[in-house]
Amino acid sequence: MKNLRLLIIGGSLGVAVVARAVYAPIPDQEKGREFAVSLRAGITYDTNIFGAPTHDIHSVVFDLSPKIAFNASLSEQTFLTADYRLSLDDFTNRPGQKLLDSHAFDARLAHSFSRDSTLDITETFTLTHNPESTLAGVPINADQSYLSNQVDGHYSFSPVDKAGVVLKARTIYYDYLSSVLGHELNRYENLFGAEGTYSLLPDVKAAFEYRHEDVLYDNNASTNDKHSDFLMGGADYSAGPKLSASGRLGIEYRQADGYGHQTVPYAEFSAKYDLSKESFVSAGYVYTLAETSDPIHFTDEKMNRLFVNVQQSLSPLFVASGSVDFEPSRLIGRLGLPSINETTTRFGAALSYLPAKNTTISATYDYDYVNSGEVFRGMNRSRFGISGSYTF
Repeated sequence: MKNLRLLIIGGSLGVAVVARAVYAPIPDQEKGREFAVSLRAGITYDTNIFGAPTHDIHSVVFDLSPKIAFNASLSEQTFLTADYRLSLDDFTNRPGQKLLDSHAFDARLAHSFSRDSTLDITETFTLTHNPESTLAGVPINADQSYLSNQVDGHYSFSPVDKAGVVLKARTIYYDYLSSVLGHELNRYENLFGAEGTYSLLPDVKAAFEYRHEDVLYDNNASTNDKHSDFLMGGADYSAGPKLSASGRLGIEYRQADGYGHQTVPYAEFSAKYDLSKESFVSAGYVYTLAETSDPIHFTDEKMNRLFVNVQQSLSPLFVASGSVDFEPSRLIGRLGLPSINETTTRFGAALSYLPAKNTTISATYDYDYVNSGEVFRGMNRSRFGISGSYTF
């Protein structure tokens, strides 16, 4: 997963529901200007470009990635940010096409109606021909290119003193360009919900939340579609500007068109501590049902996810960052088929040199490992790289 290594230098990290600011943080290189253009170039050695369980194909990959960003306050109450990024990856060893182009567009509109009433809408579109994280169990050396589009909306307000309400909605669409993968995996995931909070103490808020989610597949809807209702409660904790934490516990009631219904627990916890302006540590845990990369043989994936992210400023010129993502899961087999255990581990690290405000040079390492009860779903992949970026 190329972006696991957390090159967030000069920015900030929001965890779960901890960060709810109207004005989204932007990179230091883009502050103070409406338009910013940057260029990133790098070289990476990838030991398994398709994430295949066997017959790994390794390659050197040359990357060139220009980006244009727009950040502006449209009024005292409205903020707009948008950016477009083109990635060109040239493989020295890849079957078929060796030069791949990927595209990403992000936009966010935040409007404050009053001190206690805000609307926040984000749009994320990606078209990638070189996936950063490949799918387990896909046929050896298969094309996993995909298009995705995600829209999130949040409206928060305070009806009475100490109480808050957040209305939220999200829709995601996945469209795999391979006809085989597309027939199995193309789908919409739609979610809406409401959350209420109440300040028990100056730094502690109690929370209660309801969510409804529909997973709607383009094909084989009668066996794949799912409808879930979540009920959960918890608390948000904010001890000054440095420490914040959030936790939710509850249940998910899932009705699946092809195999009845089930009730399972749901949990999410996260915390973040800012050591300094450019140094932090964050960690979290989630237990949930997730979609599988093989809906023909499995209905759901009961996933535990634990993560730790660290960024440390070593000096005014050097910043180190790292991330570990550990996901022990249980894939639930369809009627008459076995269930299996599967554990995914991802690790990323980077050392970045900042000789000037507009310049970053980074050495990076990423490692992905999947240990599965089905041998053909396993995978081992490493990437070593060096890159530089400049903001004009």
